[in-house]
Amino acid sequence: MKKIAMLITLFIMFPFIVFCSELQKAIDNAKEGAVILLDDGVYDGPVVINKALTIRGTGKKAYINGNGKGSVITVNAGYSVIENIHVSGSGESHESIDSCIYVKNADEVKILNNKIADCLFGINFEGSNRGLIENNNITSKNFSLGLRGDGIRLWYSHSNIIRKNTMDKIRDMVYWYSSANRIEYNKITDSRYSVHFMYADRNIVIGNYFKNNSVGVFFMYCSGSRLENNTITSASGAFGIGIGLKDASDTIISDNLIMYNGRGFYTDQSPNKPDTVNIIKRNKIYYNTTGIQLHGTILPSIYEDNIFLGNIDTIVNDTPNSKLHINRWNSNYWDEYEGFDRDKDGYGDIPFEYYVYTDRVMQYMPSVKFFYGSPVISVINFLSRLIPFSEPVIIAIDENPLIYLRYGNERENENKN
Repeated sequence: MKKIAMLITLFIMFPFIVFCSELQKAIDNAKEGAVILLDDGVYDGPVVINKALTIRGTGKKAYINGNGKGSVITVNAGYSVIENIHVSGSGESHESIDSCIYVKNADEVKILNNKIADCLFGINFEGSNRGLIENNNITSKNFSLGLRGDGIRLWYSHSNIIRKNTMDKIRDMVYWYSSANRIEYNKITDSRYSVHFMYADRNIVIGNYFKNNSVGVFFMYCSGSRLENNTITSASGAFGIGIGLKDASDTIISDNLIMYNGRGFYTDQSPNKPDTVNIIKRNKIYYNTTGIQLHGTILPSIYEDNIFLGNIDTIVNDTPNSKLHINRWNSNYWDEYEGFDRDKDGYGDIPFEYYVYTDRVMQYMPSVKFFYGSPVISVINFLSRLIPFSEPVIIAIDENPLIYLRYGNERENENKN
């Protein structure tokens, strides 16, 4: 009687149980809201879900293989769940966005605890809102960087949560025309753009770890987003950028560790909307080739309580006649500051003024950087400071430079991740 009771209970909880390879037939025959359990084994795809269903692996080795044809799992119904499955073997077409899991016009979909590999695109949401993508492990096909697909791609999809996913050797994680999403506690390595926003507003990026990617986070034509408590490290190469802003307004960037990048920050005409301001505060900007690169400054940004430590160039402006004077720099720590704190209030007695001398030629003519560190350039810079023979350019003035570091050994903490 106990065994019968258990079977009845299982049938009530899981009204459709599959232990065979005819997965599409099982999906078509299942009732709305059914839970399809997959035992360990290989199930042939592609499959299409047109009603609210849950497909869940019961063990550790339930595989759905697309056999190189289009997208492996296509979800066209809201409130569906894909959980604990190994998904692989999509097609190779960028035009049709061949994916492991393709969710289209379906809200409240959950993609949980899956292993996704050998798919061009990992998870693709189109016109799908209020979903949850959590704790998935994603890699792309073994193609060159530019020919891989995106690990997670959102297109006109809003208010989704992307949490605790691990992505390696993908192309990008990209958000097009997708607003109010929350991207938190993900890890992305050895890819191109960790996160790329395009025409996507009010997104929140918090607590992520991005390493060895070409770009950490890039906001393009965006407004009202937040980026906080992320670690962005080792973005190198010709376009290596930790955090980039292109025509991005009302952005708050705070409490991030930005280290070992070609450029810690790159700002291009940001902000660009009248009566808006970007706020960059409490960030640790450590050991980058360039701490902040300014391009085409037209409206003010606020830089406060940041730490600039060990950067080769702290600030670079590559655009003559930019409105640099409108930026506000306050209470930052500058490792180049040479003042004193006689009243012991923790701030320098005189402002920190960041000038560029002869080396500004490098900022306007990057090819001259070939001579960076050479004795000739060093002598010219020394003489230009000692006996200026051309007027230096002032890039930033901090009226209250911080004297003492407020944070601990971030290099040690970063190495633990």
